[in-house]
Amino acid sequence: MTQLPRPDRYQIVTLPGDGVGREVTDQAERVLERVQRAGVRLEVERIPCAGSYYVEHGKEWPDGSFERCKGADAILLGAIGHVGANGQPVRRADGELAGYEQVIGLRTKLDLYANQRPVRLFAGIKHGISGEFREIWAPRNVDMVIFRENTEGAYAPGEFRLERGGAVELVVSPTICTFKGAERIARRAFELARRRHGAPSDGKRRVTCVDKSNVIRAHRLFRDVVRGVGAEYPEIELDYAYVDAFTVALVARPERCDVVVAPNLPGDIVTDLAAFIQGGMGMAASGNIGDHHAMFEPIHGSAPDIAGKNLANPSASILSTAMMLRWLGERYADDAASRAGDLVEAAVESAVVSGAACTRDLGGSKTTTEAADAILARLDATL
Repeated sequence: MTQLPRPDRYQIVTLPGDGVGREVTDQAERVLERVQRAGVRLEVERIPCAGSYYVEHGKEWPDGSFERCKGADAILLGAIGHVGANGQPVRRADGELAGYEQVIGLRTKLDLYANQRPVRLFAGIKHGISGEFREIWAPRNVDMVIFRENTEGAYAPGEFRLERGGAVELVVSPTICTFKGAERIARRAFELARRRHGAPSDGKRRVTCVDKSNVIRAHRLFRDVVRGVGAEYPEIELDYAYVDAFTVALVARPERCDVVVAPNLPGDIVTDLAAFIQGGMGMAASGNIGDHHAMFEPIHGSAPDIAGKNLANPSASILSTAMMLRWLGERYADDAASRAGDLVEAAVESAVVSGAACTRDLGGSKTTTEAADAILARLDATL
């Protein structure tokens, strides 16, 4: 990453979005207020957006919002997806989910090509299987980072549609893989593997390429490009897995995973499964990162069934905030920002391990506010 001159204040845009996104963003903003005590100077602007805004205003956010996001040092997104009065998701006139501009639009327009998802299990977290919360994976065995290509693959825009007599008879959507797209996401994976401590099982620095190249030709190019990039990193072990087999391996032997890289669709699949291994969507943070911009978000949705009830787990949003702070620290060579990110993550871990931040998705009974209060108390003690 190219280091840039440090600004006097970091300009942060928060996009709370819909449903529980607004609730967890409230808690993330409390964290941003706290870390300024550690010398991280911030100016935070909150922009209403997505489906709930669309219902009221007929557009997804106020005029000029994209430009403010583009000019910001980083973006923090809550969640997208609003249910209308008819009980159905609110969509734009073109059929896309209202909030498309915040999720897909920002990824493509700001070229946020690397979806980075750390997967680390904290001690004591129980997993809800068949309604019972149990400890299944040992924390020491779950510590990986998954890179998902974020701007092409099966999610690239464009389709061929055949309509006859007012009925849709055929839709063909392409799976796009470019050399540039595969090369730059692969390089990020290998560069991170070089800095990490290796897989939990054997300490080997390893990149695993996950795809469906046995049947999807675009994925064959992706794998070939990853292989070519891997040749430049002889100290990093490179192995391969088809996505269907990898889902089994991820559950059976997560300790073998260090860094994983995948095209868009298989990456989307395995990251959601990996989130369950670390305790569920409420614990899963992510970054959408490009060469010049970055947006961070919890990977859970807007959860309309619990929205407004103070039940959502704020940990993923706060962990995404920690990722954002570390990214700023690396980008601007700012030790205070990097340290603040580490302290925020440590506060989440301590609060969750103690049970003080365990919401009902973790088998606990804490509210959103109570969980955030516990995290902030631990953060305050270290700042």
